[in-house]
Order: sequence, then structure tokens, then C-alpha cells
Amino acid sequence: MANHAMMRAESMLLILLLFFILAGVSSEAREVTVAVSGSSTVMPMAELAAEEFNMMQDTYTVNVKSGGSGVGIVDVAEGRSDIAMSSREIQLEERQRYESPTVRFIEQPVGFDAICLVVSPAVYDDGVTALTKDEVKQIYSGVITNWEELGGPNTEIFVIGRRAGSGTRDTFNEIIMGSREAETPAVSYDAGESSEVKFSTQRSDNAIGYMGYSFVMRGDTKVISLDGVEPTIESIKRGAYPLARKLYFVTLGVPSPGAKAFIDYILSPGGQHIAMENGFIPI
Repeated sequence: MANHAMMRAESMLLILLLFFILAGVSSEAREVTVAVSGSSTVMPMAELAAEEFNMMQDTYTVNVKSGGSGVGIVDVAEGRSDIAMSSREIQLEERQRYESPTVRFIEQPVGFDAICLVVSPAVYDDGVTALTKDEVKQIYSGVITNWEELGGPNTEIFVIGRRAGSGTRDTFNEIIMGSREAETPAVSYDAGESSEVKFSTQRSDNAIGYMGYSFVMRGDTKVISLDGVEPTIESIKRGAYPLARKLYFVTLGVPSPGAKAFIDYILSPGGQHIAMENGFIPI
């Protein structure tokens, strides 16, 4: 009887062990994590799409975090992320550092965006509603320092930029200043994200800054035209607006199955609808 009871106990232990092993395998199979990191401009679209994607299937779990386009690209290249969110194209030095003859970056456009120039309400209301690229360059270079020189109030210009590593900063510098590495000596504050630019210009009475189109669409922001062109869906998609750009999901080499599934969802009608509903311009 004792041996029989012992055998039954051993059998139960084996059954329980098998159950936990199978449960672990099942859970692991259902919860493969897809890490996404990078551009704070792309992040709101990626976050909202990830929420929907995670609810509609149980094979993958997408986790999204920001940090800037450059950070996301390095994360992908060094294996910390499956997808990089980028508001700019891959730079030559990044290709030279991380690509090989057999493995290259793949850039998948996921939406259109624009860098919008915004000013404080007091500046806008006093008449500064349009600037040229050259005037913006002079502001950020420190040549023009008072709004009165541009038809605005007699007050010093508080210039807001973006931190190093920001794709938005890189694109702004390249198109407005002439080079990604250009100096902007007039900048008094480097914002980490577009939301900081939005907050700072709205709380100030003499500021100028730049931010992603999707952030402009969410809330009251004083957007000025550039070279006579307003940042609208039509002007951005046509490339008529000078600071129009594409947004990208980037992988190094062929994306993993989970990354591909999420990229496919972003490009699907459902994913593009999420983008459009939240101020992004669908592909």
C-alpha cells in the first residue's frame, strides 16, 4: 500500500510538472515581446496602434518607449529593440557603423508629418503669423533677436530648440540651418519632446519653437506659415510645405515575425485610421 501511495504521489508530481511546463510554453508562445523605441514624434501613433494590436491578438505584446530617433536606431542596431521609430532617414554614419554587405537597415514609411513653427499667443496676436526660412534661420542664428524686427511686439525672442538625438532637430537643422550639425547659438532651451515645446510656447509671451504636426493638431497652438505655405494635409503630402517629412519604422535586416506583424498592422486600414484620428497623415 505504501509503495502504491508513493507511486500515485510521484505520478501526481509528474502531472503537475508537465502542466507547469506546458503552461509556461503556452504563455511564452502567446507573449513574445516586440520592443519599439525612438522618435517622440512617432511615439503617440505607435503607442495607440500597439494598444489595439495587443488587444486583437495574443501572440505578441508590443512595448513602446521614446528616446529620440537616434536612440531608437542604435537600439535596433545593438539588439535592444525590434523596431526603431524615426522621424528622419538613416544617416550615412549610421549605415557605415552598423550595416554589412548582407545586413542593411530597412526603412518603412508609416505616415507623413511636418515640423511646424509655433509662437507664443501674444506674438501671434501682435502680427507675427508668417516667416520665411531665412528669417527663421536668422532667429536661430542670433541675428534677429527682437520680435519688433519682424512686425511683432518690442520684446526679446525666446528661442526653443530640441535636444541632440532628436530626428525633428536633425531635419529642422538640415532644411533651415543648412546642415544637421549646424550651430543654433540663439537657442535658450532645448526641449526633450514636442510636448515640451508646446507647453513652453503657450506659457510664454515671447517664444518660438518647432514641433511635430500631430502635436499641433491636439490643442490650441499658434502655428505660423513658412515661405507663405501653411502646414496642411494637402501641402504636406504634396511636399509643398518646406518642412514636410515622412515618418519611419526601421529594422536592421529582415524584421522578426513579431516586428513584421506590427508593421503590417500599422500599414493596414485599421492602423492608418488610428494615425489619421490622432493628427498623423496616413501613407
